[in-house]
Amino acid sequence: MSETKRLKLGIPKGSLQDATIALFERAGWRIFANGRSYFPSIDDAEIECMLVRAQEMARYVEHGALDAGLTGNDWVLENETDVEYVTSLTYSKQSRQKVKWVLAVPEDSPFQKPEDLAGKIIATELVEFTKRYFAGKKIPVTVEFSWGATEVKPPTLADAIVEVTETGSSLRANRLRIIETLMESETQLIANKTAYKDAWKREKIENISLMLNAAIAAQGRVGLMLNARKADLEKIVGELPALNSPTVSQLSDQEWVALNTILDEALVREVIPKLKAAGATGIVEYPLSKVVL
Repeated sequence: MSETKRLKLGIPKGSLQDATIALFERAGWRIFANGRSYFPSIDDAEIECMLVRAQEMARYVEHGALDAGLTGNDWVLENETDVEYVTSLTYSKQSRQKVKWVLAVPEDSPFQKPEDLAGKIIATELVEFTKRYFAGKKIPVTVEFSWGATEVKPPTLADAIVEVTETGSSLRANRLRIIETLMESETQLIANKTAYKDAWKREKIENISLMLNAAIAAQGRVGLMLNARKADLEKIVGELPALNSPTVSQLSDQEWVALNTILDEALVREVIPKLKAAGATGIVEYPLSKVVL
């Protein structure tokens, strides 16, 4: 028997780890991470997983130690790595929004714009990108690597910071204000360029991409089924803020049809009463695990 082909897949270790494992489970793969092991098991004999820090993921994918991996485009840009972008996956540890790398200063500082920081010290984990950003603006600054707790460094240990934020709450809690957004970032499924040219690996990577995107698309959405008289159909359809046009099927009674559609879960409480008032009956709401767009 021939040996099973395997795809070497990097899972981000750290803040994104739990969110990523949960996303894979919704997409159909169960990943079991032991707290001490960097090689979690997965219920797919064709995939070998490895936990790698998001900051390093792109380098290992570029060099071929991994065939594919998930990391933010911020770290791809920071490392200036040459990888294949397969798909964007907008999810993070707290929300389904992109994160931002921002330039922040103490609330009571005189700095109002990047140019005001000429000759000053900037603390950040995103060192190389920050250096290129200020060099591009021809603003002379000293950029220092921050090992963590970056928000507490101004004004004693640095004049400003470049830090990642989802909601800005941590910055506000540390009495910092944003004066510039350097970039927005979201998780990417990236691939080694040589691996992506291999037909089997490419198909496997693209299937993973399809299912992960389907799981993300299903979040916050529900399915809705209902019956309607043909005479009321136009009025009822007018109350449906559907993802696409609803599917309409003929029932055994020629005067009635069944409708099936998808809508945002937050709208359900407003829409169902309107559908009922428009003549809909047998309204059923059901959860979704995946939506393939």
